[in-house]
Amino acid sequence: MGIRENIKELKDEIEKYSPYPERVILLPTTKYVDANGVLEVVEAGCGIVGENRVQALMEKKEKLDDLGKTDIEWHFIGNLQKNKVKYIGPFIEMIHSVNKLSLAKEIDKRAKQNKRRIKALLEVNISMEESKEGYSLERLYEELPSLIELENIEICGLMTMAPFTAKEDEIKKVFSDLRELKEKLNETHFHGKLTELSMGMTNDYKIALLEGATILRVGSKIFK
Repeated sequence: MGIRENIKELKDEIEKYSPYPERVILLPTTKYVDANGVLEVVEAGCGIVGENRVQALMEKKEKLDDLGKTDIEWHFIGNLQKNKVKYIGPFIEMIHSVNKLSLAKEIDKRAKQNKRRIKALLEVNISMEESKEGYSLERLYEELPSLIELENIEICGLMTMAPFTAKEDEIKKVFSDLRELKEKLNETHFHGKLTELSMGMTNDYKIALLEGATILRVGSKIFK
């Protein structure tokens, strides 16, 4: 099947597995394709795309802008270095990987310079794997009061990555724990403003949908 057919299949599965399919964003992750690959998914009906490296994002955006595709909504989904925020600050719609206060402050600074607010997700290492980036719950609660004070970041949800395991119950628990954390934080800190759960990739997106994911970061399933 081609890209268009793969996207249709994923959208059908969103309708099947999600409790609120109308709220789910299918986010093609374009790490392994060039600007032409991005163009294909846009023309297949996905106007929102995710990239995990700043340099690659800038190169693809420039090429697509030259082709007149200036209305693509870009999300940054990788580990973001503070010194790279300035490059994407003028246009990035959402950053999925805010995992420390110093990074959040830099995003806030660059958003203010560009007279805009940048949407952000707090990356939480729910599975507590040493190899994964993201907030521990302890550090998240330590930094939350300062994070909430930042005026040019719109914290609108949480992100996590499930462990690489074939055990569905372990994956399910990670996703359900993130959903429960979102609900708790909405009560204690955000007054219902957390709406997004970025969780679920090619190997586990069906489980993520069942547990309430609103953003699916899918790459190889689309571009295979």
